[in-house]
Amino acid sequence: MNEKNRYVKIMEWSEEDQCFVGSCRGLFYCGCHGSDEKQVFAELCEIVEETIELYKQEGKFLPPATSGKDYANKMLSIA
Repeated sequence: MNEKNRYVKIMEWSEEDQCFVGSCRGLFYCGCHGSDEKQVFAELCEIVEETIELYKQEGKFLPPATSGKDYANKMLSIA
């Protein structure tokens, strides 16, 4: 599996900001935003790749993977 696929990428609509917001919460919290959903997702994917490269260049370990987790059931147990 490619390292970039180890992290869940989240796209959300922000009513407050009236735009799409992309984040990758295990790797970084602030991401990107814009009015075009596809463009924001493409930018988010680029940021994920760039962040992974920065971790490698700095000799840091990558955070634990976030993909493959059962978030739906965890959300239900919180409610």
